[in-house]
Amino acid sequence: MSDLQIYLTLSIFALVVLAIAFDLIDMAVAALLGVGMLLALGILGSSSLIAAMRTAGGPLSLLFGGMVVARVLARTGLFERLGVMFLRATGGSGKRFLLLLILMVAPVCALLPNATTVILLAPVIVRVARALKVDIVAPLVLTAIVSNSAGMLTLVGDPATFLVGSSIGMSFVQYLQKVSLAGLLAVLVIIPLLPWLMPQIWRAQVDLPEPEPLPPIDKPWFVVMTLAVLALMIALFLFGELLPRPIVPPAVAIIAASLALLVIFSSHVEPVDELLRAIDWKTLLFLGAIFCLVEAFTATGLLQGLSIKLEEWFGTNLLVVALSLMVGIGLLSSLLANIPVVAASLIMTKGYLVAAEIVPEIALAATFSDWPGSTIPVFIAMMFGATLGGNATLIGASANIVAVGICASEGERVSFARFSRYGVPITLAQFLVSGLYVWLMFHPII
Repeated sequence: MSDLQIYLTLSIFALVVLAIAFDLIDMAVAALLGVGMLLALGILGSSSLIAAMRTAGGPLSLLFGGMVVARVLARTGLFERLGVMFLRATGGSGKRFLLLLILMVAPVCALLPNATTVILLAPVIVRVARALKVDIVAPLVLTAIVSNSAGMLTLVGDPATFLVGSSIGMSFVQYLQKVSLAGLLAVLVIIPLLPWLMPQIWRAQVDLPEPEPLPPIDKPWFVVMTLAVLALMIALFLFGELLPRPIVPPAVAIIAASLALLVIFSSHVEPVDELLRAIDWKTLLFLGAIFCLVEAFTATGLLQGLSIKLEEWFGTNLLVVALSLMVGIGLLSSLLANIPVVAASLIMTKGYLVAAEIVPEIALAATFSDWPGSTIPVFIAMMFGATLGGNATLIGASANIVAVGICASEGERVSFARFSRYGVPITLAQFLVSGLYVWLMFHPII
């Protein structure tokens, strides 16, 4: 394409980002307007839209399936019981409260969307914080950061992580073997920072009143069926790709969502149309539009040009490339939605590996999965940057925005600087651990 079309694409993308960053217009409207302008200018065509939706299909399916399952779980009453049990377990200790918060949030966010998990668990956390007579802001910010970090625990924990893993043919089990330890470290590294970042909560100790009785479960069979759907989803995530007819994670999410909807329909706990209205369709629409914007960079050849520049700058030094991508994607993901950043970076990185003659040109095909072992740490570094970079700022991840919104509804305004006071130190510590992990992948000790 012409230079004019490249400049127009960059300008439109920049306008969309600025409009969202400064809250000038609703994010979904801004993204759709950007796509509309690219279509009107002929930069995007029908083939580009099809390519964008093919890339977006997996992450969007995971998000949708996770949202449906999480919504049905919320109707079981289990989270009300969890709140009472959580308060009892703290014993009135702020230190124990923060540690148990991490223990509670991380496993849930390994399988369900981060922002949805924050919505589900926020009432529990606010209730316990009030009982302990501590500030609610820090625990809710911590919830968002832990939820983002726990996305590294599994292939499906974060859409950006799944996007990278699926693009190189990494299975759920392979991810557990190669990356999950790093995800665990990213969560654990938060703990030593808590006495410094949240000293008043860490030192808090109050006498709790007599424990409340656990809320009753109105429909035990509904709870059993919902948990069975969740168990099936986890089992298929683990073993679905090993079946004679493989079931990939996006398909697992859709299967689980359909079964969860069947359970809610048959139980009459909530009308299906109300449950579907509660799904965050705006976020799904926004992400779909952003994928179309990223596809415009491919259509103009801009990403291919950046691939050649990477080869000129770094040659075949994959360690430097991996660490540079981790930091660069991390910085961008602290200000932008991480999925489009990763989608663009994947195209650029694969182009670089071809330009450096590390892989054949056929590697640019969507179905290519025969990646040399030396290239895998590069893609894993991209996962670190995308998933952990969003912890730094208030606008870095949807879970952060949700947590801040809940604080506002509770009468506590959280500024950009206040969130970053917690987010930036944690992100820096996580990047140090992640960088060391990547270095060890290139220089194994044993």
